[in-house]
Amino acid sequence: MDRADVGALVQSAVDGDAAAWKALVEGLSPLVWSVVRAHRLSDADAHEVYQTVWFRFAQHLGRIREPQKAGSWLASTARHECLKVLKSLRRLTPTDDPQLLDRISEDRTPEQSVLDSEEAAVESERIRHLWQEFEELGDRCRQLLRILMASPPPSYQEVSSALGIAVGSIGPLRQRCLRRLRARMEARGAV
Repeated sequence: MDRADVGALVQSAVDGDAAAWKALVEGLSPLVWSVVRAHRLSDADAHEVYQTVWFRFAQHLGRIREPQKAGSWLASTARHECLKVLKSLRRLTPTDDPQLLDRISEDRTPEQSVLDSEEAAVESERIRHLWQEFEELGDRCRQLLRILMASPPPSYQEVSSALGIAVGSIGPLRQRCLRRLRARMEARGAV
């Protein structure tokens, strides 16, 4: 169908002309079917998509801004509806395989999701407390631990140069700082 003809038919259909609606369906159905068939849906799903596309077209008929491009609108809607069907089919695959039927679901139960969420909240709170206590350590400890947390970790020689600490003192100082941090966390009850 010519775009101008399609535009005129859409306008007539908006005005309630049943013959214009019938002409649109007859003229543009091959286009809709070609898009639907390209997605290789089952016959039942293909017919469902075809009907849905025309239903959506009827719903939006008065709101189509460029009536002459109704064919493009129908093709795009058909493609969208086909993809929705294909996506839903991936979630549900009928089977009579007993091994698959007896398999434990990989989906999380609502209860497990709640537990995971609570655990994540507790862990997030623990990390927040850790950083609060970290900030309360002395400057020297904070500097040393920040440098040692770098990725990739610097050599003790680089740490020694950066902080002016003897290489042999870095390990013992690190241990004292970590012990102090752990004691602060234990006092808070966050360990």
